[in-house]
Amino acid sequence: MAGRNKHVVSKTSSSLAIVEANPPANKIVPIEAPIVSSYNDRIRPLLDTVDRLRNLNVMREGIQLPTIVVVGDQSSGKSSVLESLAGISLPRGQGICTRVPLVMRLQRSYSTEPEIWLEYGDTVVHTDEEHIAKAICAATDVIAGSGKGVSDAPLTLHVKKAGVPDLTMVDLPGITRVPVNGQPENIYEQISAMIMKYIKPQESIILNVLSATVDFTTCESIRMSRQVDKTGERTLAVVTKADMAPEGLLQKVTADDVSIGLGYVCVRNRIGEETYQEARMQEELLFRTHPKLSLIDDDIVGIPVLAQKLMLIQATMIARCLPEIVRKINEKMEISVLELNKLPMVMASAGEALMTLMDIIGSAKESLLRILIQGDFSEYPGDHKMHCTARLAEMLSQFSDNLQAHSNDVTIDFLMDEIKILDECKCVGLPNFIPRSAFLAILSQYVDGIHSKPVEFIKKIWDYIEAVLIPVISKYAENFPQIQSSVKRAGRNLITKMKEQSVNRVAEIVEMEKLTDYTCNPDYMTSWTEKTASQQSFVHAVLYDEAKPESFSLAGFGQVKISHLRKYHAHLLQQAFDMKMRIASYWNIVLRRIVDNLALFLQFSVKNLVNAQFQKEIVAEMVDPRGGGGVERMMEETPSVASKREKLKKSVKLLKESKDVVAAIVDQNSGYGGR
Repeated sequence: MAGRNKHVVSKTSSSLAIVEANPPANKIVPIEAPIVSSYNDRIRPLLDTVDRLRNLNVMREGIQLPTIVVVGDQSSGKSSVLESLAGISLPRGQGICTRVPLVMRLQRSYSTEPEIWLEYGDTVVHTDEEHIAKAICAATDVIAGSGKGVSDAPLTLHVKKAGVPDLTMVDLPGITRVPVNGQPENIYEQISAMIMKYIKPQESIILNVLSATVDFTTCESIRMSRQVDKTGERTLAVVTKADMAPEGLLQKVTADDVSIGLGYVCVRNRIGEETYQEARMQEELLFRTHPKLSLIDDDIVGIPVLAQKLMLIQATMIARCLPEIVRKINEKMEISVLELNKLPMVMASAGEALMTLMDIIGSAKESLLRILIQGDFSEYPGDHKMHCTARLAEMLSQFSDNLQAHSNDVTIDFLMDEIKILDECKCVGLPNFIPRSAFLAILSQYVDGIHSKPVEFIKKIWDYIEAVLIPVISKYAENFPQIQSSVKRAGRNLITKMKEQSVNRVAEIVEMEKLTDYTCNPDYMTSWTEKTASQQSFVHAVLYDEAKPESFSLAGFGQVKISHLRKYHAHLLQQAFDMKMRIASYWNIVLRRIVDNLALFLQFSVKNLVNAQFQKEIVAEMVDPRGGGGVERMMEETPSVASKREKLKKSVKLLKESKDVVAAIVDQNSGYGGR
């Protein structure tokens, strides 16, 4: 190292470090370091912050960190560029050398001995500069298999060494369209998907490695980067093999036909057995003396310039992203804490389990009270099925309409049922009296015609209530899957009991209408009086009208046929007409009474279900030893809940630590990203 005791000055202050002539005895000065002299101490805290976040694996929480992603077509020189930045040898060979995402964490060190180690999964492998390539190949075989396939599981390489820039980069497999022997047929699709996964986040800085020997517009890596970064504002291009194709290189990097927003850096990679120091000296000599390459601006040539650009770009991106990272950390932590608090407490005794059960029942009961009785559907604003009071009212209204529409009042054979009944119920007595038995017989026929409808209606109502009840109790017991089946069974049993009781009660309500004829409703007399006012006109049209009309218009009945009635005596027609009008006036009251009774009974039954029966049935089911001991089962935390609890605890711990890491740096660098 002959130059160690002299000042070595580059073409520009940014392209090669100025090395101290007489460094302190205890300080190792990294002669190979490309940017030691220009290193900005203001940047290091930003890099340290993100590095600590990476060590905490905050990206597992879906929080993206600013990352330099290295992409390029196969054989573009990616590995050579990374070797020059890191000062170590990476695997070389034919085909795809990088088969997994290689996360390179470079950190400048003043130690006399480099520290190099690999991490993948839970495995840590320490190595050295001589064996690093072999160690990477061995780790890659473990991750991706010993063949030539690829895997998106990352391999992390830590390099703490004098002379390296503070950078974290992800090296991805080179893009290849044609699979070689031993590679899967869809190798291109696999690699493309992996690359897109890493370069898509807006926090990613794309380092696109291009060979000077090819047309940039045809590069697959350019096509991919432009898909996610159309303006190129986060893409930096590195042009390798400048010495192999110097002709027209200046025009390529100045014309920028492929929108590289962060600019170009042209480099010469190490050749053969050159040391990294020799390679940098040859690189500087090339760009200073070559007739074509010397025309390229000094600010965009050389590995030292690349290192400096990358670190400044990375630091700027970090400063810009930190506020959003803080926001996401806080948001994720709030969600995780909320989810953790929602989990049931771990119960140590049957008493605690019983108290928790009562809380579940109480919460479900309050929910049912709101949606079934109070008409409060705020808990289920978008689920119209759960707007129960409105649905029950609709069902009751539809039932009333259907019941009213069902009528035995037909216009064909008008009065014939009444005449037959009167004929069968006649007795020795005055002819102008209607036997009560005849009226009840007609009424019974009417009731029999609709008796199944109220029963069907009440069954339908309870089927609907069951469809509401089960989701509610399942929702409040969702954290206890071990008792889900028990509470659902209890809910169904309760509905079955309520349905049986209701069917019996409704059958009684209907049956009562056949046994007696009574109402205190004055509408009956009013309606009957109005309807019988046309009695004489009706009888006259049947028996005495010389025109012998075929039909007669009756209010409430429309046109009714009367020609078939001319064979009967006037007093029988009068009795039949009178009874028809009486039954018609009374039947409307009966129908309304059935609907009203069902409405009142329904309200009473639902309230009784929620306020009294619900809790009794659930508790009885859960404490019954024949049911499997539901309360005791609550003490047994299911594997899924235990796993979720542990995962959330780790998440909260990680996010809290991450929050502490970024808290100190945010205020200090709040204005840095905009400079």
